[in-house]
Amino acid sequence: MELSCKSEYAILALLEMAAHYESGEPLQIRQIAAQQNIPDRYLEQLLATLRRGGIVKSQRGSKGGYLLTREPRKIILFEILECLEGLEARAGEENVHSKTVDSSVIEEIWQEASRAANSVLQKYTLQDLCEKRDSRRQLDIMYYI
Repeated sequence: MELSCKSEYAILALLEMAAHYESGEPLQIRQIAAQQNIPDRYLEQLLATLRRGGIVKSQRGSKGGYLLTREPRKIILFEILECLEGLEARAGEENVHSKTVDSSVIEEIWQEASRAANSVLQKYTLQDLCEKRDSRRQLDIMYYI
C-alpha cells in the first residue's frame, strides 16, 4: 500500500492545523501552503474535500481560514484517508466471480493485506502523528547540541 501525494499533502496540512488547534485561530491556505510546501491551488481542493468529509471547517472573513472540527486526538488517520481515497469501499470490494483459482488466491491475499493496513490506520490519530513529529524534532535538537 502506497501513500498518495494527495493524502500526504492533506495529512501535512492537517498536522499544521493540529499544531495551531489550541489557539482556536483559523489558518489561511497560504499560511499552510508556505509552512508545508504545498501548492496553494491543490491545497484548496484538498481542504474542500476534507471539509465535505467533516474533518475541517472553513471560516469566512478577514480572520477566516480553516480549522479542525475536532481535537487532533479524535481524528483517526483511517478517517482522513477514507475521506480522500475512499478506502473502506475499496477494502470491501471482493471479486466473488474470479475467473481462475489463481486470481481468487491473489484477491484473498490482497484483501487480507488491505484489512491489516486499515487496522493500523485505525490505531493512529492526528495527535499521535503530532507527538511522533515533536519527539523527532526533540531528537534532532539534541543531536545538534
